[in-house]
Amino acid sequence: MNTRMNPRYKITRHDQEGNPTFSLQECQNFFATKSDFVYRDFYSVTQDGVNMKINGHFFMWQYEGQEIPFRFYESELYVAAAHRAVMDKTKEVARGLEANYIEG
Repeated sequence: MNTRMNPRYKITRHDQEGNPTFSLQECQNFFATKSDFVYRDFYSVTQDGVNMKINGHFFMWQYEGQEIPFRFYESELYVAAAHRAVMDKTKEVARGLEANYIEG
């Protein structure tokens, strides 16, 4: 059994002066211009017949029939990079928001 977890990345401006955080409104405005993202106020996943719902602010990236959640939490965005395409999208989002991405 493979128990290796996917690396999690944070998109942040924490290390930048002058504009250290994102607001939810700024993220909503940014992602509203992206046709491959949909906003949801929850994330739902079903595994082994059990459905789990997490309330929050999620920008769901539509990729090859999957939804990859970018979660807004405490003025930053988080995403688990399951494969190379997610990492590429993370870099693209960070550039668009004039932010950094870091593992963590």
